[in-house]
Amino acid sequence: MKGAPYLICGVDEAGRGPLAGPVCAAAVILDPDKPIGGLKDSKKLSAGNRLRLADEIRAKAIAWAVAWATVEEIDRINILQASLLAMRRSVMDLAVAPNEVWVDGNRCPELPYPSRAIIKGDELEPAISAASILAKTARDKTMVELARYYPEYGFDRHSGYPTADHIEALRLHGVTSVHRRTFGPVRRILDEQHTG
Repeated sequence: MKGAPYLICGVDEAGRGPLAGPVCAAAVILDPDKPIGGLKDSKKLSAGNRLRLADEIRAKAIAWAVAWATVEEIDRINILQASLLAMRRSVMDLAVAPNEVWVDGNRCPELPYPSRAIIKGDELEPAISAASILAKTARDKTMVELARYYPEYGFDRHSGYPTADHIEALRLHGVTSVHRRTFGPVRRILDEQHTG
């Protein structure tokens, strides 16, 4: 009888750098019997390929989960801690417990499983690549939804990143409840409005 497989969970986040919106993390346990071609760092894939692969990952993975840390949590505990919190939530939400967790980057969230941080893991390890694709597509979808509520900010175009037109929209229209108030460009605009 074949022994139970050793389950590796890959974890990655999306949305550390933006000025607005939540940070998203995903955890994925790939099935070695159902390989997925073309997995790589989500930033190196076209939007169409990311969406196609995200569907395939959800269909073929042994287990996957997406979790979030809110704008309020980001402002309260800082973006690094909020990213780790979202990562922890994604792993703890898995329907199947992993034997080991591999995390993109240089630190791991606190977990009840053996874990290791892998720098450039989203380029090196398929399970982390898969997690990066799920996190990025889930967050992009959320930012498109937020763009419907705040059309003047262009969240559907830049996903909340500090582009020139996003900064200009902040100056013109002010800071919304979905903006991260502890981030420098947002804080500076709040200060200008406060003193102006």
